[in-house]
Parts: sequence; structure tokens; C-alpha cells
Amino acid sequence: MKPIFIAGPCSIESVELLDEVASKICEINRNLGVDIIFKASFDKANRTSINSYRSVGLEKGLQMLADIKSKWGLRLSTDIHEAWQAQPASEVIDVLQIPAFLCRQTDLVVAAANTGRIVNIKKAPFMSGMDMQYPYEKAEKSGASEVWLTERGNIIGYNDLAVDFRNIPTMQKFAPRVLMDCTHAVQRPGAGNGKSEGNSEYVPAMALAAKAFGANGYFFETHPTPEKALSDGPNMIRLDLLEDVIKSLL
Repeated sequence: MKPIFIAGPCSIESVELLDEVASKICEINRNLGVDIIFKASFDKANRTSINSYRSVGLEKGLQMLADIKSKWGLRLSTDIHEAWQAQPASEVIDVLQIPAFLCRQTDLVVAAANTGRIVNIKKAPFMSGMDMQYPYEKAEKSGASEVWLTERGNIIGYNDLAVDFRNIPTMQKFAPRVLMDCTHAVQRPGAGNGKSEGNSEYVPAMALAAKAFGANGYFFETHPTPEKALSDGPNMIRLDLLEDVIKSLL
């Protein structure tokens, strides 16, 4: 199975950022013969603090993403947090992502699947790989054209994650497509005094380890200047490093 790739900034910050990242993704697609799906969030509803940046909102965000699709010809992914967001998002988005902390929310998963779009469900950090058969079945039986699962690590103590790579082949027993979220897997949730920290230097190795365990898809949050990103900067891979990491996985 040919690997798929999803990449983009954590949240929509500006038209300029979306264009810069989309341009680079198109360049990588041409250079490596891949088809990276562009991902950015119109709302980050599960931020650590009430003061954290949440992005531009549904209506404006979907319009900005539609403009990216029209200008650059890229397929799109974004996450939804409430069931009512599924239908309007599906009019623009090719792959609807269910956030890890919401993967057990039946109404949300079913609403995403009812659109007929691809649904990518991220594994919660408090769940095992085998537990994910049930969110998978909810989406599969509710009309999704395809259902993907994404590994992103498990909570270990406070403010840290560890990845049990055995979850990848475990989930492949019932889900043909299992991705590795290589950037959120190096996140340290809530460890930054009201925001999350992370160790982005481990992202390339995280991706290669996932490949060794049979992952057939990879997710990267990326930004030209992660230290200036408005969300998830510490675990993002710098945009100019993305091509080499993807090349290592082909």
C-alpha cells in the first residue's frame, strides 16, 4: 500500500502562512512524486488555556481552505469538534479528522461518516490500539468512504507521552490504513505553564520507527518558523526540513 502523507500548520494563522506552506507542499509533491494532503485547523477547541489561540473560526477558515484548494490543487484535511460542523466542513474538506480526545464521541464520529468523506480518527492517548476498533466501526458503519486511524502516543505520568509502536500493527488488524502522527507524538501536553511543550528533534526518528512497525501513512504539523507558531510550535517540524523526512520514508 502506497504511503499517504498529511502535513500543514497546526492552525490557520494567516493567508500568507497557508500560501507559504501550500507552495512548499506542492514543491515536495513534484519532487518526490507524492500527494501530500494539506491540513490546517479552523478551530483548536482543546487548547490548554482559555488564553490560547484558537484560529479563525468555521466560516472564515473553510473559505481560506477552499481558496488553498482552488489555488494549489491540494486535497484538504481539518479537524471538527462538534457534530454540526461535519456537513459544512465536508463541502470543502476531503478528509475529516476526529481529534484524539474526541474519538469516543459517537455523534461526532457518525456525523463525520454520514458525509461520505474519508474520516481519520486519531487515537486518544488514554486508549489502546485494540480499543480503536469501536470508533472505527462507528465510522465504517455510518457511511464513511474510508476510515483511517492515527497513532499519537499514550499518556505517561504527567505532561508526557510515550509511543507503543505495537499499536500500529494492532490497529491494522481491523483498519487497512494506520497513520503515525509524528509531531503530536513528541508533544508534552500542558508542560509549558499554560501551553504544551514538545521535542521536535525526535520527529524524524519517530517517523522511521513507525515505518519499521508498518505504518502506511504519516502526519506532520509543519511551520516555517515553529518558534513563532501560535499553537503547537515546540512539536512542529520546520518547513524546510519536511522534504528530507518524507524522502526517508519512501
